Amino acid sequence: MRLLALDSSGLVASAAVLENDGLLAEYSVNYKKTHSQTLLPMLDEVMRMLGIPKDGLDAIAIAKGPGSFTGLRIGAATAKGLGLALQIPIIPVETVDALAYNLYDVEGLVCPMMDARRAQVYTGIYCFRDHMLQVLRPQKPKAAEEIVQELNQMGKPVTVLGDGADVCGDMLQRQLRVPWSMAPAHLCRQRAGAVGALAMERLCGSTEGRRQGRILHPELLTDPDSFAPEYLRKSQAEREREARMHAGQESGPEEKTAGPVSPERGGGK
Repeated sequence: MRLLALDSSGLVASAAVLENDGLLAEYSVNYKKTHSQTLLPMLDEVMRMLGIPKDGLDAIAIAKGPGSFTGLRIGAATAKGLGLALQIPIIPVETVDALAYNLYDVEGLVCPMMDARRAQVYTGIYCFRDHMLQVLRPQKPKAAEEIVQELNQMGKPVTVLGDGADVCGDMLQRQLRVPWSMAPAHLCRQRAGAVGALAMERLCGSTEGRRQGRILHPELLTDPDSFAPEYLRKSQAEREREARMHAGQESGPEEKTAGPVSPERGGGK
């Protein structure tokens, strides 16, 4: 099974092609350009270098969120457009789960932390069992102190990763009471290769199933037309709109004012 994988949920834009359990190519960029400028040229270049036509793909794995609202929309539009044009399905993958998969088969717990701003991180808690990712706490926006408390209660060694772990480094040093380490820098950011590999694991099950590309869970194959990103919380524009409406209700009809909705920032947070 030949799979295109995409991740544009954070600062990194990443595209990869996998065949069964093998990574054929991966292209990632983390440098001052918007994903609308980079993602399509990147996947075109990956396919060109491999000499594989787009109609040689069987499915598209996409990081479905959470993450940057703008980045998720760009990734979703790209995946849906390709899926509809090629008449192939999409395999949505949780962004935080895929970030944990960067540390495939590591000992102990894995805790990705994506910076969600507003004093929060997108996070979850994972481990690997029988060479497969186990979700112990599903991805969710939380205060960093809350996830640290959960890790302390679980009492097991943990590896943390992600830009949120960088932001919260001092707090982790002060408050984590279990043995912990930070993943190396080259594994701390989103990678399309991990999105694709986790999609194959969930689609095919066992290591042998992945090696053969044997589909065990066809229900995970999603029609491109029905795919939508998973934001996990409201955008800044939505929050500001609700705040204005709430303020208008409190002040009474005669004092209501209307103002433009602030444009959404790149992080969408």
